[in-house]
Amino acid sequence: MEGAPEPHSGWTFITNHARVLAAVADDSHARIRDIAAHCRLTERAVQRIIADLEQDGYLSRSREGRTNIYRIEPDKVLRHPAEAGLSVASLLSLLVKDEADRGKQTPAAATGTEP
Repeated sequence: MEGAPEPHSGWTFITNHARVLAAVADDSHARIRDIAAHCRLTERAVQRIIADLEQDGYLSRSREGRTNIYRIEPDKVLRHPAEAGLSVASLLSLLVKDEADRGKQTPAAATGTEP
């Protein structure tokens, strides 16, 4: 079993809640262990985040055998007043596009140093 992910110091642009939501959008059958590894979080942190997202109606889960299947509510509006009118689907489209583009770019293109 893997140990805890490396800690990160300092601030980031994307919250852990958004990272977990994007990981679930990528694979609705993902295990908490896999989400945690992808997001570089502990499994316990991912459990808490999923509970937060479920409690506020952004995510629901059902069981299929021993597997959780997650369902995202794409029309749900983001919580912060500065993002009024921005839906979960809008946020995820930005994050998913970024993930897809990141895999195709060369390191220089990703940093903007390519001519």
